[in-house]
Amino acid sequence: MPTTSPFTWVLLVTLAMVNLGHAEASDPKPIIEKVVNAIGGKAKLLKLFRIQETFHFGSTPEPEAGKKRSTRVSVLEVPDSWWIGKKERADEPAKYDVWAWTLGVLVDPKSKIETISDMADEGREMFGLRVSGTIDPAMDLYFDKGTHLLLRLDWRGDFYRFSDWKEHDGVKYASKTVIYKKAGGKPWFFHEVTGVERLKELPAGLIRPTMP
Repeated sequence: MPTTSPFTWVLLVTLAMVNLGHAEASDPKPIIEKVVNAIGGKAKLLKLFRIQETFHFGSTPEPEAGKKRSTRVSVLEVPDSWWIGKKERADEPAKYDVWAWTLGVLVDPKSKIETISDMADEGREMFGLRVSGTIDPAMDLYFDKGTHLLLRLDWRGDFYRFSDWKEHDGVKYASKTVIYKKAGGKPWFFHEVTGVERLKELPAGLIRPTMP
């Protein structure tokens, strides 16, 4: 019966350890728990809430000369509903951006989550998660390696950078977002959440859309 040399045993054990480490590194569950806990935990995630917003379109943080920032109040029940006034935004893709911003997409049992390669952006090291199943096409979320907070979102033809973190009712949220075109890397939309209110029930006069 053939015997295994000491060198072969060392090689086999080393490969097993490498494979085990790779499997652990590729398991998204502990990463999801880490990033969700970083903003307050699963129970604190925003689901039904109102936000006050200011925003403008353009390539600079300040609106063009002679123009002002727009303001609005939105009520959201992510990912299905977004009301501005009493009008629901129907098939607005930005609903999924906001859902990702809350991290709610990561805890939905229908979401398929996988780890993706680390990257650096504006000098900050990040680790990433890719979400599919509940979002099409797949969306990539990147988190700061130090704080575990969401720094960047890549989806469709754009990427988003998040900053200026604040807290409301036990949950942290990025109050500023800048959206850039992937092609060329130019910013085109500047957004700030100036207030957040968690809601216990849907405000009077708002109607949930009928799900297909």
